[in-house]
Amino acid sequence: MTGSGGFTQTIDWLAFTLPKADVKDVITLIGGDWFQSETGFRGYPVAQLMTQGKTGVGKLGTGAPRNPKEVHVDLSAGIVSQWDETKLKTVLAWIFAQKGHVTRIDVALDDREASVAVETVRLAVEAGQLVSRSKQFKVIQASNHREGVRTGETLYFGSRESQTMLRVYDKRLELQARNREDAASYGVRWELEFKQDRAQACAKALLTLDPEDWRAFLVGVLRSYVDFRETTREAESYEKYRAPLVGWWKALTEGFMRCRLVVERIQQRLDDVAAWLANAISPMLAVVVACRGDQFLFEMIYAGTKRWTQKHYALLKQRRKGTPYVLHLKPRT
Repeated sequence: MTGSGGFTQTIDWLAFTLPKADVKDVITLIGGDWFQSETGFRGYPVAQLMTQGKTGVGKLGTGAPRNPKEVHVDLSAGIVSQWDETKLKTVLAWIFAQKGHVTRIDVALDDREASVAVETVRLAVEAGQLVSRSKQFKVIQASNHREGVRTGETLYFGSRESQTMLRVYDKRLELQARNREDAASYGVRWELEFKQDRAQACAKALLTLDPEDWRAFLVGVLRSYVDFRETTREAESYEKYRAPLVGWWKALTEGFMRCRLVVERIQQRLDDVAAWLANAISPMLAVVVACRGDQFLFEMIYAGTKRWTQKHYALLKQRRKGTPYVLHLKPRT
């Protein structure tokens, strides 16, 4: 899905802390199949995990000695990017109603047609056209060592320790490396990572502003963090801020002003599910079968077919020819 002029936005990460909450209520709100973790999470001794597709990971921690009822949740892009606006705002409204605090939210602005290449941005920084309060700028290059070719680069503005950080990278190349069928529909991603107070402010703006004002807010935040102007590194500060905007930056930010929030539709692949099953579940499954026998496994599989939803039937369509559509497994009587 693309917005006006090939510009879209998605929510790419959400983390929040609730001072007091029932874990069951949190899980019901978020959805998905959660299971108990054998280890803690972020200092919380009790943790639950949830996976969705190949990249969706949810982590929930509670039981900290300082406040046993406190609950902290981290949700990766593979989960929150698939929420529609109604679901997203419902979750945010519930968090604030519980006097919770959003500790991190990432907003991805996608230039789907790659109208501004990552190299263009890097060259502008090197030419001294960047006007920013942040002093830190870093370039991370990726390459295929077997073929000896560069596969992309990511530009980082700001530091991990700050409340705002910006990443600019070619999302199309990243998805191609992961064999995503929809890679061609992406371009260059400008990803803003907000933490602590800035995350809270951004989440409240997303919840309360209408779409047009939200986009203006977001672009305003982006431009207050990085701006590209027709200037040089040697120019005085007042000259830099008065210089006209670089042409490509003016066009890009105007495009982002028209973008709309979209829902990612990540098609789960049967091979990904099989790989996850082999890596994450098979050791523990082997222990259970060793203790309870093969029949327990058959009964569990049979019971699982009764809980199939639309996503499971979508995976069944990927089955090899000649295999049955429904498993012919019955528990022993």
